Amino acid sequence: MMREPDSVSRLTASFSKLPGVGRKTAGRYAYAVINMSAGDAAEFAAAIADVKASIRLCKTCGNFTDSDECEICRRRDRSTILVVKEPKDVSAIEKIGEYGGVYHILHGVLDPNNNIGPNEIRIRELVGRLNGVSEVIIATNPDLLGEATAMYIAKLLKPFGIKVSRIAHGLPVGAEIEYADELTLSRAISDRKTME
Repeated sequence: MMREPDSVSRLTASFSKLPGVGRKTAGRYAYAVINMSAGDAAEFAAAIADVKASIRLCKTCGNFTDSDECEICRRRDRSTILVVKEPKDVSAIEKIGEYGGVYHILHGVLDPNNNIGPNEIRIRELVGRLNGVSEVIIATNPDLLGEATAMYIAKLLKPFGIKVSRIAHGLPVGAEIEYADELTLSRAISDRKTME
């Protein structure tokens, strides 16, 4: 059996580190890169290097940006904050075009089995943003860890006298926000419920 060149094996292994990419798909990606023109391959590599060099977290919300503060935080009404698990959730919600407030990205959820507590995700930063806020909408995934995180945040914010709501469960339990269609997300946000 012929062994593939080391450079192809390394490229395949690199692609297989991406979420949802198995060994076979990673191999297809590697051979697609091999079949690219030298210019296209250089452009592909430069795009990866550029995103790693230029993207950082917004100092306010924690979203990905290429400046100190993202465009949403600079331009939007800050009286409502929608809390999500990760930046790709912001992209999914922005597609529906109905939410006009700002976001707060936790970069994770509470997960005691993996030693992820309140200090390992951006809960402290959320509390630091509450001046002038009238409502916090919690939009973590409707799974066990997302629900536990939502309840923790709701109890933490209760003494501040701010309305805390949870997106409606038009999303099935166990679903991930990034894969929900726009209509489901729109209904989930507009039918949100106040958390006690």
